[in-house]
Amino acid sequence: MQNEMKTSIDVIVIGAGLTGLTTAHTLRKRGKKVLVIEKEQRIGGQIQTHRQGDFTFESGPNTGVVSCPEVAELFQDLTKWGCTLEEAHEEAKQRWIWKGTSFHALPADPIAALRTPLFTWHDKFGILLEPFRPKGTDPNEDVASMVVRRLGKSYLDYAVDPFISGVYAGNPHALITRFALPKLYNLEQNYGSFIRGAIAKRKEKKSDRERLATKKVFSAVGGLGHLTDALAQSVGLSNIILGANEVVVMPIGGQWQVEYTTKTGEKVSLQSRNVITTVGAYALKAMLPFVKAGDMAPISALRYAPIVQVSVGLSNAQGIEHKAFGGLIPTCEQQQLLGILFPSACFSQRCPVEGALFSFFLGGMKHAEMLGKTNEELRELVTKALSKMLGFPQDVKPDIVQIFRHEHAIPQYELSSGARFAAVKRIEQAHPGLILGGNLRDGIGMADRIRQAVAMGLQIN
Repeated sequence: MQNEMKTSIDVIVIGAGLTGLTTAHTLRKRGKKVLVIEKEQRIGGQIQTHRQGDFTFESGPNTGVVSCPEVAELFQDLTKWGCTLEEAHEEAKQRWIWKGTSFHALPADPIAALRTPLFTWHDKFGILLEPFRPKGTDPNEDVASMVVRRLGKSYLDYAVDPFISGVYAGNPHALITRFALPKLYNLEQNYGSFIRGAIAKRKEKKSDRERLATKKVFSAVGGLGHLTDALAQSVGLSNIILGANEVVVMPIGGQWQVEYTTKTGEKVSLQSRNVITTVGAYALKAMLPFVKAGDMAPISALRYAPIVQVSVGLSNAQGIEHKAFGGLIPTCEQQQLLGILFPSACFSQRCPVEGALFSFFLGGMKHAEMLGKTNEELRELVTKALSKMLGFPQDVKPDIVQIFRHEHAIPQYELSSGARFAAVKRIEQAHPGLILGGNLRDGIGMADRIRQAVAMGLQIN
């Protein structure tokens, strides 16, 4: 049975994750009639906050960075729905890098940079020449090549490689700098040097709005689930449809028809003047069958890093403290972990008063096989790491171990990204009223998602 719904809808947003909900929130603020449709039976996308006893932990993103004003403005909007921005504790500024048999803090000042065992003396002194090195000329230079050229191999091995593992779970030899780290790329292109560029940026005068971008690490009080819950309330629960399967979008008579199947097998058809997709690149071929194969191919080619995240909680940390954001493990150290975040050191009330909460990350592009490990294998691995890397007794027994697997966790902005971005632009130009959003373009971080969502919400006439 075909159920036709022809009520006037300005915009249909496909996907009820952070991007989709923020887009709908922006549109609603502008007085637009919006409908959000979501495949899952819940909102939030990758964001999901869990509670077990006195532990509060995430199964998706743990943190974001207030790197653009839109983040602060969004939280200001959502205070009326009980969502409050929580900045990471000051002690969580420190980042740790594993080398040899222990973690070492990434240096935060020149003296610490000289003392750290992470980098070679050759590269420590060589960095003084960074401002005078010639600017790169290859627009498709990968991150690893750029870092070695400007800073030296030890900076690649013990700073940038683990950073890439922490952000992209990717390979710095495959990620293209201008796509994956555009701010770093632009520092060299615009100022000829990372150091000169950073100094110039600090001297630039900022508007009051620009100063909202504090660069601080953030979550929401009580977990990031409060952020998406507040967004859903802002959008209006009656404007969100869950359990919409087999979504197909087609242009019909100057409008857009969106069909989907409910969990009971009923077919529903909607019409709207505009459609915004925020789903993964892998879902678009079936969703947009009218798009030419030559345009869809570069989008479908996007690779995603698979991730296993393991939340580990101790009710009694035995006085052992980890005052840092977390620890990352360089590829050259040949360990099975990508890194460990310390949520209870970053934010309040994430565990019992005397306890600790950790998020272990495994897999990524270099170790996709981790997704196939059994729960018991993963439990044994992280329990051993509690002792080996975090200093707990060998017989430590966590109070909680929760395992989350994500097959399509983080998109990789590799050499194919240029063709993908161009294909998105061609499709949108050929089909007015259709916008392809989500993390297949414009960055992968939470701030990137919020900034893109606001832009898309303002783009609709």
